[in-house]
Amino acid sequence: MGDVAIQIRSVSQTYHDGRSSLLALDQVSLDVAQGEFVCLLGASGCGKSTLLNLIVGLYRITAGTIDVGGRRVALMFQEPALFPWLTAQKNVEMGMRFRGVPEAERRDKARELLRLVHLEGFAERRPHELSGGMRQRVAIARALAQEADVLLMDEPFAALDAMTRDVLHDEIETIWSRRAMTVLFVTHNVREAVRLGDRVVLLSSRPGRVVAEFPIEIPRPRASESIAVAEQAGRITDALRQEVRRHGR
Repeated sequence: MGDVAIQIRSVSQTYHDGRSSLLALDQVSLDVAQGEFVCLLGASGCGKSTLLNLIVGLYRITAGTIDVGGRRVALMFQEPALFPWLTAQKNVEMGMRFRGVPEAERRDKARELLRLVHLEGFAERRPHELSGGMRQRVAIARALAQEADVLLMDEPFAALDAMTRDVLHDEIETIWSRRAMTVLFVTHNVREAVRLGDRVVLLSSRPGRVVAEFPIEIPRPRASESIAVAEQAGRITDALRQEVRRHGR
């Protein structure tokens, strides 16, 4: 493996509500190489989203360490979470505005990113005028506007129909390869993980622990309906099913 972009060492995370505590993650260790596309799989509640939030710094780590080597990290949520009163372009510009990027520069950059996600004709549309897939493209462009080295994606396509999801798979893969970004991608969809990932990491049911890793050696580009993807997804699904049964979920 090349340079490590994300180094996770013995990370545990406990939530307290004053009367009880919940162990969400237990001694998780994982390295993600620079430029690698890693997909995280696991049952609901196993701590996948918690791990992303810890990496980006939204939560204080209970125990262990996470090191991104000073890289800029962006987090993309399942919902686009766009500002409804702003146009697509202004939504993309928002992060740059907070960083003090001059108006003309951020306008040009936003339009460039909207072209990258094939929304060049929709810069002046507001979120309610866009389809679900288009809103997710705006969210991708907004994340890319942060000029992040590491992109964390928390089930970004889960709410979309299969056809739109497949189109966005192609687009995020193209963007990832062109920009040499590191991506850590959370999903419940095993085929999606095999379709996109260089490696699939399986977490146990709560508390989340790394229980298996699956290198994906299928040549790119891949199709979700291909025999090779289906066979690999079947093997990973069996492992996931066994893990869920082991914990009675």
